[in-house]
Amino acid sequence: MDKPITQPRFKDSPHFKNFWEKGNGKQLIDFSGAEVSFKDFDQFSPYFYHVDEIGDQVVKDVYLVKKFHEASREIEDYIRNGVSEADQVPESVKRLFTQTQKIPEWLDYNLLKSGAELCMRSNLDSLISLRDYCLMGGYDYAYLNKPLVATEALKKGAVKRLSETLDFWVNATRYNALELHAKGYEFAIKTRLIHSYARLSIKKYYKGWDTQNWGEPINSWDMMATYIGFSLVFLHSLQKLGNTFSNEEEEGIFHLWKYVGYLLGIPEQLLPDNKKQATEYFHLWTSVQPPSDKDSILLAHSLLNESLENPILKFKFERRNLRYLHICCTWFLLDDEVCKRLEIPDVSAKNLFPKTKILINKIYDRLVSREASIKKGNKDQMKVLEDYLRITKDSNFH
Repeated sequence: MDKPITQPRFKDSPHFKNFWEKGNGKQLIDFSGAEVSFKDFDQFSPYFYHVDEIGDQVVKDVYLVKKFHEASREIEDYIRNGVSEADQVPESVKRLFTQTQKIPEWLDYNLLKSGAELCMRSNLDSLISLRDYCLMGGYDYAYLNKPLVATEALKKGAVKRLSETLDFWVNATRYNALELHAKGYEFAIKTRLIHSYARLSIKKYYKGWDTQNWGEPINSWDMMATYIGFSLVFLHSLQKLGNTFSNEEEEGIFHLWKYVGYLLGIPEQLLPDNKKQATEYFHLWTSVQPPSDKDSILLAHSLLNESLENPILKFKFERRNLRYLHICCTWFLLDDEVCKRLEIPDVSAKNLFPKTKILINKIYDRLVSREASIKKGNKDQMKVLEDYLRITKDSNFH
């Protein structure tokens, strides 16, 4: 971490001040009881230039010296069977699996279970939150999106990108998913190596990368912000849509994503334990992010139009209606200013669907038991994932 230390350079910019003084940022402060300031900025800012060197070395030692499918098979074998000190494998592979096979002392399996249950219990609201608040809201941070632009993610198409995100999220948030060699653990390791592979490719082939301003590609600080999206922003979205959750479920969500972050190689000191910490960490990170640029708008519209391109729904009118409903949720969940910057279309009666959803959630909460809603939520989410995997199965996960 010997790179130049950045400053909270956008802290006086209108987009930053409006977000934290009257927009969703202010709601997050009220939601979490956070005390935001810049006193810890120098503690976090070096991570803008910090990356997962262990993951990068594994990619160099395995993926870059073999055919891709051979390397993938080898890594899958390590994930499913484990690696010991005695195994004849590259030193970097031993380092990666020594870390990920070591269960941290702070890990609490009951909290992982509570976090997973909230993800399942929230049913399709979980997926709306991930898509229309976490993912769409993330596009407003121009520098965060630069790796997507550099790796030409737009050419891959939003259906495939969404399918991969959903596959990862669902498999990380089921019962026992994060136990060693289980499906969620496997997804975490694979995702970690995909990040390393992408980072090395960007550094090698993308000559226009601006490290000084954008940080290292897929740096540890940006990773922290992404995983705060899966915990803090996700919870805030569920609340906005009229969902309730217990203190244990709330703690469980942060615990679950802290452990996923640990498996992904994010430094532990960047992984928040609760919503207060998460909001304070997020506040510092947003101060180095400018608002949407033209790439952000392209990414946002690619996501919006995914509903039209996706063949899961058979008829055009169904697809157009689904797009309309996502637009309504985006306007409801994000700040108007953010929606205008991302050029989200303004539509009529845009509050009707979210407000109806809130009412239905309140009634559903009273009538349906927690156990039944967990079971139904799991079933409905798995059905959505199966539909996405069915239509994208011809292209490789990697």
